[in-house]
Amino acid sequence: MRAGPGDRTTGALGRGRLTDEAYSFVRDAIMRGDLPTGSVLAEVEVARRLGISRTPVRHAFGLLLKEGLLEVGSRRQVIVRGFTPAHRKEILMLREALEGLAVVHACEVLSDDDVDHLRLSIIRQRRAAKDGDNDAFLDLDEDFHLAIVEAAQLPILHAVLRQLRGFVRVARLDASRPRRVLAQVSDEHERIVDALERRDADVALSALVEHLHKSDYAVGGKGKSR
Repeated sequence: MRAGPGDRTTGALGRGRLTDEAYSFVRDAIMRGDLPTGSVLAEVEVARRLGISRTPVRHAFGLLLKEGLLEVGSRRQVIVRGFTPAHRKEILMLREALEGLAVVHACEVLSDDDVDHLRLSIIRQRRAAKDGDNDAFLDLDEDFHLAIVEAAQLPILHAVLRQLRGFVRVARLDASRPRRVLAQVSDEHERIVDALERRDADVALSALVEHLHKSDYAVGGKGKSR
C-alpha cells in the first residue's frame, strides 16, 4: 500500500520529488498510448493513483502543458494534445534542422565509445524489430537519436530535442509498423552511424535527412490524423 501524502512529503525537496513522480507517471502514460489523444485528465484521479496530494499533480500538469503534451480544452479541462498533419510537417522540419546540426557536430567530436554505443543500440533495435516489439523499438529509436546529440556534446540542444521527441512519439503512436518497417529503420540508422564513424558529415547529414523523410514513418506514418 502506498504511503499517504503526509508521510511522503517533507518540505520543498519532498514536494519536488512528488512533482517529478507525477510528471513521469503522466508523461510515460502518454508516451505508451495509455492516455490517448483527447483524454481528459483530472488532478484528483492522478493524485489518487499515486497516493499523493493534488498540489504536485497540478505542478506536473503545468510542466506538461509547457512541454506541449497537454493542452487546455474548450471547457478549461486538461487534455492530452493531438497532432494535426500541419503539426507533423512542422515537427519534421524542426527535426531535420536540429538533428542535422547534431550530426554535423558529432562528426567533429564523437568518440569511438560513442560509435560503439550507437552500434549497440542498433543491435537492440534489430532484436526488437525481429520480435515485433513496437514499444521497445520506439524507446530504442528515441534513445538512438538523442545519443547522437549527446555524442555531439550539445546539452542545450539535447534538452530541446528531448521535448520534440515527445511530440514525435505521440504523433506516431497509431502508425502501422510491421517488422519490415522496423528493420528498414534500423538499416537507415546503421547508414548514419557508418558515416559518423568515418567522420563524413556530408554523408551523415544526407543519410539522416533521407531517414527522416522516408515513408512518413518519422512523424506518424499513415496513422489517424489528430
